[in-house]
Amino acid sequence: MSAIANPVLRLLRSEFSQEHTMPDRTAEAPSTDAPATDLQRWEALTQRDPQADGSFFYAVKTTGVYCRPSCASRPPNRQNVEFFSRWADAEQAGFRACKRCQPNAASPREQRAEAIIRACQLIEASEEPPALKDLAAAVGLSPFYFHRLFKTLVGVTPKQYASVQRQRRLQDGLQPGGSVTQAIYEAGFGSSSGVYAKTADLLGMTPAQYKTGAAGVEIRFAIAPCFLGWVLVAATEQGVCAIEFGETPEVLSERLHSRFVKAQLRSADPSFAEWVAQVTAFVAAPSRGLDLPLDIQGTAFQQRVWKALQAIPPGTTASYAAVAERIGRPTAARAVARACASNPLAVAIPCHRVVRSDGELSGYRWGIERKRALLEREAAERGIVASQFASTGDQ
Repeated sequence: MSAIANPVLRLLRSEFSQEHTMPDRTAEAPSTDAPATDLQRWEALTQRDPQADGSFFYAVKTTGVYCRPSCASRPPNRQNVEFFSRWADAEQAGFRACKRCQPNAASPREQRAEAIIRACQLIEASEEPPALKDLAAAVGLSPFYFHRLFKTLVGVTPKQYASVQRQRRLQDGLQPGGSVTQAIYEAGFGSSSGVYAKTADLLGMTPAQYKTGAAGVEIRFAIAPCFLGWVLVAATEQGVCAIEFGETPEVLSERLHSRFVKAQLRSADPSFAEWVAQVTAFVAAPSRGLDLPLDIQGTAFQQRVWKALQAIPPGTTASYAAVAERIGRPTAARAVARACASNPLAVAIPCHRVVRSDGELSGYRWGIERKRALLEREAAERGIVASQFASTGDQ
């Protein structure tokens, strides 16, 4: 199986390349949350912030040396400091690299990330999940530290990551005309016992159903008006699998058919109409909550992000960086933004409550104006509730 064809691996590779590694060290680009102004850079320098390494470099005019922000050398005077976005620019300006922090070499943070990428590659290339001690030895780390670092950077343990690869191989092997049993064994499963239960969460259906392209899987749906235009609600037997906004019912219907091309899409019946009514009422007043089962499919990282979003109270917001902090991935703001953009359940997973670090609104899958309207509605609703609570307390 080609690693680049695996959506889980594409996400992880993208996160590593953007957040932890610098393949072209003459063209390093600062991350979204990197210090952007000279004042912010000076503050990071004085704090010797290792998280700022790679986002900028500073040179001391009196010594002719340039360093990374975390360098342990004696702090320079501000008037003698010049900042550079790339170490190559510092050298072109006539400065030489510090022998202590070696700014033109990979930082410890980058080396750790590269070790984990190497471990991921070893897992991908192995038919059987490698032992933890063997993986740790291959990248030159102790088993305990390797396990902790892997989970911090990837979001899952090495064993869980290996399980994902094995199930992805099964997914790729379940093609029309092939044998389900053969695909199970070729994916690395010792037997077919329990495979159906283990893969249900990943595939969203049984292996045999996935093999036929979801043909026969029934999805109920309905489209109703709401204060944001039109809203589509769709559900499998497990729960609501899609909540989407659109300008017209036709656009929403086409979007659903293209997403579930071989499923049996069935228009709403009277029993489903109650679900739709609950969703539209929830969109209008999120503080009421949504008491419906959800059928949420996503990678381990996406699931962690979406769970964190559901913890943001109505009427409040959080930055992408803050969400990254909450899930234990402080450098993953970009990956958090991608997870928000992949959200299939508008409002139920409140990605509209995530904003830029400066408080300004950023992109929204269903339009920036809808995002603004949702936030304004929630803020107004929260203000009314707070006012009522205060009035009750005065009596």
